[in-house]
Amino acid sequence: MIAFFEWQDVEKIPEKDHGVPVKGPFAFDHISFGVESDDDLWKLKEKFEAAGIWVSEVINHGFIHSICTFDPNNIPIEFSATVPGVDIRKHPKMKERNPCITANEGPEPQHITPNEDRIVYPGDGMISVQE
Repeated sequence: MIAFFEWQDVEKIPEKDHGVPVKGPFAFDHISFGVESDDDLWKLKEKFEAAGIWVSEVINHGFIHSICTFDPNNIPIEFSATVPGVDIRKHPKMKERNPCITANEGPEPQHITPNEDRIVYPGDGMISVQE
């Protein structure tokens, strides 16, 4: 689940191409949602275009095919479908010649919170489930 909030007086972030490096303060690069197939990508692309919303061409990244667009606040969004027969999670490869310390740690958590220290605090959404 993901939620996007649109606040009345917020200034949009500057539009930036997906995956292009930046310098200085920035929120994040983009978020990608997985879809089942290339057919789903084409259907989404057609819906965006029919609504007059900019959407990229279908892009082949080798392991996924994707389309890119922006939400109303210029948050970059990607939709991607895996390429059949290609699963980089089974055999990941480090392409970076000088990876940062965090990348060298690998995909597994470096710290596991003991069960007795796991506390769930009430949040603002609790008002939605209280009677």
